[in-house]
Amino acid sequence: MANRETVIRTIEEKKIIVIIRSLDPETLKKAVGAMIDGGIGLVELPFDQSGRTPDEETAENIRMLKKAFPDKLCVGAGTVLTVEEAELAAEAGAEYIVSPDTYEPVIKKTRELGLVSIPGAFTPTEATNAHRWGADFVKLFPNSEIEPSYLRALVTPLSHIRFLAVGGVTLDSIRPLLDAGARGFGIASAIADKKKIAAGDFAGITAVSKRFVEAVNGKKKLAYL
Repeated sequence: MANRETVIRTIEEKKIIVIIRSLDPETLKKAVGAMIDGGIGLVELPFDQSGRTPDEETAENIRMLKKAFPDKLCVGAGTVLTVEEAELAAEAGAEYIVSPDTYEPVIKKTRELGLVSIPGAFTPTEATNAHRWGADFVKLFPNSEIEPSYLRALVTPLSHIRFLAVGGVTLDSIRPLLDAGARGFGIASAIADKKKIAAGDFAGITAVSKRFVEAVNGKKKLAYL
């Protein structure tokens, strides 16, 4: 497991965390391998708060990915709402803890466990509280409901907080969000495309991963296949 500072540096350098839900272990391994081939180095496996997927199964998938790609991938747990889930994720080898909300006990437990804390926030008060309680990054969520100008308005007085834009991020919105102050992104179906994965089109997953990596690195955006 990489240390906290290495994971923070990886998030700032790679910028893209791919959020992957509801895949069986073998398909998950193939999909993540395809993403790695496209330049992705960070993935998030969310806990399923509906209960359909047991927390232990999510933890086992985290463990499997860490074993399969030990030197190529940083793996985090998402939708972490409780201290117990943070502890379970840590035991499985998760290196960062992502939440949709700002909950002080989870943030403090994450830091106590030596992991990177990425709670979710939408308002200046939530973002500031998250930072005060020890968050390393603040997940601006849901980003899909706002314009980049909102992020810029947050970053201007809160320049000490590292914001990640999560929700509805596209190839076209990456540059405006970077210009507004985003330090990275959480991206789900735009990269972890369920139709491509179901069809076994892992070359397509690699191709779209490359396009997003090129976009965050300022290279010319390529057209979709």
